[in-house]
Amino acid sequence: MKYLKLAGLVIPKRYATALPCSSKVLLTRPIRALFELYDHHGKITDVERVAARMGLRSKRHQFRSGREQGGGPLSTGQIHKILTNPVYLGRIRHKEKTWPGRHPAVIGPDLWQRVQEKLQAASRRRRGRKTETDAAPLTGKLQDETGDRLTPTHCIKAGKRHPYYVSNRLISNGPDPTGWRLPGRKLESAVASAIAAHLEQAAEQHKLRATPDLRNDPALEDRANALVSKLGTKAPDLLRRLLIRGIVAKTITLELDAVALAGVLRISKTDLSPDLLEITAPFHLRRRGVEAKLAIGAPAPKPDRTLLRTLADAHHWAAGLRNGDPIKTVAHDAGHQTVFIRTRGQLAFLSPKIQAAIRDGTQPPELTLKRILGRPVPLDWTLQDRLYGFS
Repeated sequence: MKYLKLAGLVIPKRYATALPCSSKVLLTRPIRALFELYDHHGKITDVERVAARMGLRSKRHQFRSGREQGGGPLSTGQIHKILTNPVYLGRIRHKEKTWPGRHPAVIGPDLWQRVQEKLQAASRRRRGRKTETDAAPLTGKLQDETGDRLTPTHCIKAGKRHPYYVSNRLISNGPDPTGWRLPGRKLESAVASAIAAHLEQAAEQHKLRATPDLRNDPALEDRANALVSKLGTKAPDLLRRLLIRGIVAKTITLELDAVALAGVLRISKTDLSPDLLEITAPFHLRRRGVEAKLAIGAPAPKPDRTLLRTLADAHHWAAGLRNGDPIKTVAHDAGHQTVFIRTRGQLAFLSPKIQAAIRDGTQPPELTLKRILGRPVPLDWTLQDRLYGFS
């Protein structure tokens, strides 16, 4: 088919009966033109621009009140409606089904099918952005303990997009206390880290091959270490290739793709150690304040800096009070109100065991400064253990 260039795009030449520089291009069979334009370009925005230059307009309506509507250039929504209307295929739609009509078809079945397939492919991606699947490399890979898929979703807060993986029933059936809602980037990073740690340990112990080679294979170890390093960076395509499936519960189980892993390591699939393809590790979802922290495997202790700093301040304020300084003086020297000193100074009366745990970062993850300040700190250390999750 011959095409005519117009405004950086093309139109079927046989539809134009005037020069492209004309402001009004007369057409024949404009509906078919729209279908063929979309079949050629694959983008409704391109079709919209060409149709506007070709002089195609929507139908003008005049209401009894005298108000007029329509008559302007076709919008992307109007073009999409035309391209998905089975009337032009010689059929009529009733609810979710279509039936043969009594009118002749304007569009042939082959052209119709090509356009519908391209429309469906376009609907699966966000215009001008990566598709949800591209942006979420764990799509279709993970399930929760009930067998429900973890589906990628997102929310917008303060203009920023926050991705999540949620149990599918939370999307289809609403709230469910057993469903998972996991921060997307942190989950992807945790899964990648778990795979990297597993491969790194196997390389150190010379357990990459099914049959250990006592002569050592430094080239294989180098490739394994390079893979570990790459997993440490944001490599969604690599993560998508390596992981077949996983189950998230109190432990996480991951299954790796033998073909993909063997290809990256450049050894035969049959040479891979079977233990290399299965990963099982503890899975922790911890919350500190509003922030969710994910950890796969045994988490390393990490002190809560806010809690630790407040504990140190509390001892400093308590020392001033023991020396006989009025609380107003202590508050003035600290640059705070007296109520601030009264509430946070209570941390100095926590038991030695709890204070040591805060120092080392081994306290329960739910023990935050906000939780402690929610009620007065009891002086009974046994009661403190029960209240703060140490019993």
